[in-house]
Amino acid sequence: MAPSAVPHQAPPTERTTPAKWTVDSWRTKTALQQPKYPDAAEAEAVLRAIESFPPLVLPGEARSLEERLAAAAAGRAFLLQGGDCAESFKEFSDDTVRATFRVLLQMSAVLTATGRLLKYRGDLINGHAFDEKSRAPDPQRMVRAYAQSAATVNLLRALAATAECERVAQWEDMGFAEHDDRYLELARWVDEALGFMAAAAAGQQQRSPTEFWSSHECLLLPYEEALTRRDDASGLFYDSSAHMLWVGERTRQLDGAHVEFLRGVSNPLGIKVSDQMDPAELVKLIEILNPSNRPGRITIITRMGADKLRAKLPHLIRAVRDAGQIVTWVSDPMHGNSTVAPCGLRTRHFASILDEVHAFFDVHEQEGSHPGGVHLEMTGQHVTECVGGSCNVSLDDLNTRYYTHCDPRLNASQSLELSFIISARLRKSKRINY
Repeated sequence: MAPSAVPHQAPPTERTTPAKWTVDSWRTKTALQQPKYPDAAEAEAVLRAIESFPPLVLPGEARSLEERLAAAAAGRAFLLQGGDCAESFKEFSDDTVRATFRVLLQMSAVLTATGRLLKYRGDLINGHAFDEKSRAPDPQRMVRAYAQSAATVNLLRALAATAECERVAQWEDMGFAEHDDRYLELARWVDEALGFMAAAAAGQQQRSPTEFWSSHECLLLPYEEALTRRDDASGLFYDSSAHMLWVGERTRQLDGAHVEFLRGVSNPLGIKVSDQMDPAELVKLIEILNPSNRPGRITIITRMGADKLRAKLPHLIRAVRDAGQIVTWVSDPMHGNSTVAPCGLRTRHFASILDEVHAFFDVHEQEGSHPGGVHLEMTGQHVTECVGGSCNVSLDDLNTRYYTHCDPRLNASQSLELSFIISARLRKSKRINY
């Protein structure tokens, strides 16, 4: 199929006028995956307190991200989205934030240069320890989550403001390159490009700081509502808990509370999509969340596994394109590739992750559409949670440094190795023009 330019606009269809949106209109819908706090009065008091807290992110920052995502939708940029599935309060530290930020900067540089107990639902809601007291939803955790989010955002702003191009390319985590000349050649190329940028910046009186954005799944709706603010400049509502929010596979019902909440906030939005998504339903969901078809507003994050993606993704791309909808297509090669090791721990094989990344590029090349980015569960720590990669993490190694409370993450070396492979694929792709 020949590559298409800007998606055509579909013929106008008769639409029903949606009901008026308010920050709490989601409460009239069925809200799945929500905790039931033992003390409702305490939870309400916590939420009222959070409503008075300063915003964690600003509307202008969210609008800037939307512009960058619009560029990715058009094939002029590539999104790198990375972090933990569920961040633990205990692992919060200056060193942890710095390590992950450093690996993300390095990856970005590479890509740019080319059953009675309740479930553990994340530290925002309950504890990880396997006992009833720990798993009970605790509203005070929302306050702690806000405080740690604020500290993280402030530290990242400081790190981003002082990030230097030449320091990014200190490749301590590149042990995987020792036996592959392709990686070393690309690293030299990246070093030369970063050196040029540093020299160019030296001739400017003021160096532009590194931009960064935060994102997370919109899951705990009372918390998201409490951090939603009206922007005085535009009159629009923004959820200030993060720049970008996404709706998960379990909560994206067309008539559900999560979709109702998200349709009214002006942040860029993501939609997690598995092989179970019906193409017609995806089109309807995009229409609800982005009725004005604003470029950069919607990012589709596919999570299927390589074989299923090759069979399913083409139909989704065609349905969205035929509807004239503008979206950014992003690959989540992690969630569709989870397995259970003989020791009982969940893991992911680096080779399977890589297979899905290649499948994602292959399908977009076939369909003439744009591969807009990757969504990875990763950390800057040297964990042993995913098997494989040139660092040769084996099944026997899993228990060595298996720290995640939720899903297995790529470690620093595996993350950087994957970014080099993606970069090489981008350099060969004729669909990326930035």
